[in-house]
Amino acid sequence: MSDDRVERTPRVSRRDFLFAAAAGSGAVVAASLLSTPAYASNKMPQKAVNYQSQPKGEQRCDNCALWEPPSSCKLVDGTIAASGWCVLYKKK
Repeated sequence: MSDDRVERTPRVSRRDFLFAAAAGSGAVVAASLLSTPAYASNKMPQKAVNYQSQPKGEQRCDNCALWEPPSSCKLVDGTIAASGWCVLYKKK
């Protein structure tokens, strides 16, 4: 009593194999890029926030909540004057 049915394992075509390999490689590259910390500054340029080196009335950088002594800001890039001002001013 021989069984005429022979079970065959499905074969993977070369095209399917290469597609799966490329997709897997792309996923690995994407995952590694997402896990890399960003080294670029998230600060805005001075021009974008209308920064000026003189105060606007009583509003000045050194009494702003974003001021970081001696001469920087949490949100604005570059050297910031203590007597400066920008549109992001927020009183302490």
